[in-house]
Amino acid sequence: MSPRDKPAIFQLLALLEARYAVRVLWALRDGHAQTFRLLQDSVGGVTPNTLNTRIKELREAGLLTHGAEGYLLTPAGTDLVRRLGELPAFAQKWAAGRPRKEPTTTPPPTTDGGETDAPPPAA
Repeated sequence: MSPRDKPAIFQLLALLEARYAVRVLWALRDGHAQTFRLLQDSVGGVTPNTLNTRIKELREAGLLTHGAEGYLLTPAGTDLVRRLGELPAFAQKWAAGRPRKEPTTTPPPTTDGGETDAPPPAA
């Protein structure tokens, strides 16, 4: 199946699933242009090679552009980030409704030569 045959949501999700793609978009959400170096610092932890790849993909997708002052979101990129802006509120609500995981504990060491009260492994 070619990319054009896939539903639009699958195409968008595939683009956004790429490592650091959402972070690049999020770093530019304020509308201010950022140079490559500033964008790299804003994203945090991304190598220059990976950032170049994400920038290329996001530009080809029409979400990012490069102007005289640096990288900016296109109108489509701004629309997407605006919609993604609803995620933090959803995430808070979602996380608050989830049961908290109890920390896993390891059994205390035994003092009788390593034997425990656990049943022997099945043969």
